[in-house]
Amino acid sequence: MAIQQTLPVSVLDLVGMRPKESAGSAIARSVDLAQHVEQLGFKRYWLAEHHSVEGLACSATPVLIGHVAAATKTIRVGSGGVMLPNHAPLVVAEQFGTLESIYPGRIDLGLGRAPGGDFQTMRALRRDLAQNGDDFPALLDELRTYLGPEKPGQTVKAIPGKNTNVPITLLGSSGFSAQLAAMLGLPFAFAAHFAPEHLYAAAQLYRQRFRPSEVLREPYLMVAVQIIAAETDAAARRLFTTPQQRFLRLIRNQPVELLPPVDSMDALWQPHERAAVEHRLSAAIIGFDATVKSGLETLLRNTAADEIIAVTDTYDHADRLHSYERLARIAATIEPKPTVAVGA
Repeated sequence: MAIQQTLPVSVLDLVGMRPKESAGSAIARSVDLAQHVEQLGFKRYWLAEHHSVEGLACSATPVLIGHVAAATKTIRVGSGGVMLPNHAPLVVAEQFGTLESIYPGRIDLGLGRAPGGDFQTMRALRRDLAQNGDDFPALLDELRTYLGPEKPGQTVKAIPGKNTNVPITLLGSSGFSAQLAAMLGLPFAFAAHFAPEHLYAAAQLYRQRFRPSEVLREPYLMVAVQIIAAETDAAARRLFTTPQQRFLRLIRNQPVELLPPVDSMDALWQPHERAAVEHRLSAAIIGFDATVKSGLETLLRNTAADEIIAVTDTYDHADRLHSYERLARIAATIEPKPTVAVGA
């Protein structure tokens, strides 16, 4: 049964795989999760784009979006996000124009400018290896042209795509996309689930520089953050060792499959590794319901976020479902718009 939420909450899914698990099995879990959070009243279900990363099955993001949208009825489904420099804007417009044509009013297009992979992966994706993200505004403008109404004399058209006006959100972990989203009057989503250090500055920058547009009259800020809710703080902290192990393996350039939780991380990492992992996960909100509610309220006070995008990666699927159930109940008790100034 859907829970009426005063604070909109959504899901970001990396489609994590367990060791020796097939991609099909991991994707099936994602579909089940999407159906579950749809019933709980979550606003959107976003899928990430990562390439050549052992342990993640989210490389073909538009395909996954179509698969999840087909298995659900009301929840918005989209990308969190498509890494635009990896793709021709025309192809992205055609893909998401097609998705919007099949599932009208339910498709989101979240866009980022990171490569989503290493140097060799960039080469395999046929990217211009001289790219550094500075051309992202031009690529975005081209993409929006294809998704908007046809212009006089326009020769290249996205079919399907033109005039679908698929909603676009800019994603980022620094001030660059925050400023661009503000200038264009677009929603902005900050990736605090892996890069929290610039969260407050980017949130403040976005709101201060926002210009109303045909898309938005007021700024709309989403914050993606690691959240695990469980029956006790200790139980949640134990489940949190699964994403901790993932980030530890990430900085070691090892596969990042979902690993079972452990009682203690002390024997697994060196002091400098612990510091690096804890820094990357410093925005995480982990604990029993009261702890999670307090963490969310603090986050809202400091950012004035309009929506929370929860990243919840546990080894056991049942723990993940249970965490999102708790989050839905918690979100129903939180006021969405804090009164404290952004950047406090």
